[in-house]
Amino acid sequence: MLESLVTSKTRIKLLLKFFSHTNSGYLRSLAKEFDESTNSVRVELNRLTDAGLLVSEEDGKTKLYKANEAHPFFNEIKNMVSKFLGLDDLIERIVKRMGDVERAYIVGDYAKGIDSGTVQMILIGKDLDKEYLDFIREKTYEKVQRKVEVSIMEVDPRDIQGILVYAK
Repeated sequence: MLESLVTSKTRIKLLLKFFSHTNSGYLRSLAKEFDESTNSVRVELNRLTDAGLLVSEEDGKTKLYKANEAHPFFNEIKNMVSKFLGLDDLIERIVKRMGDVERAYIVGDYAKGIDSGTVQMILIGKDLDKEYLDFIREKTYEKVQRKVEVSIMEVDPRDIQGILVYAK
């Protein structure tokens, strides 16, 4: 879907990076992360900044880029990226079917804005349907071509480094 609207693969990677989570990045680190030339990343960063989708700030001799949360289309682009990644549907299905989910976190690469192909989740709750996990892992891979790793905890640890995606 996103590939038909946006023809530049580098631009898609940047949109996924900045609009899937609250992320920021520098030109060289983005080029290294995407395994792209700094020139191709610079061109796309400039285009997205000129369009107002990204904002930049000086940090010494370098520029730090991040999504422009004040842009009128910020929420729409964030929702489109989320649908592209399949996370919105995944979270909704898991939370509805697993039982008494208190909280759900996305951790790992996706929490850092990296589309590695594996979604790592931590579910907090009691008496969750563990049999459903096997089913959801298979179906999610079939539907969104991403591996799902889910950990279940009964107690909410306060030091989870991830993105809270659901709270009761």
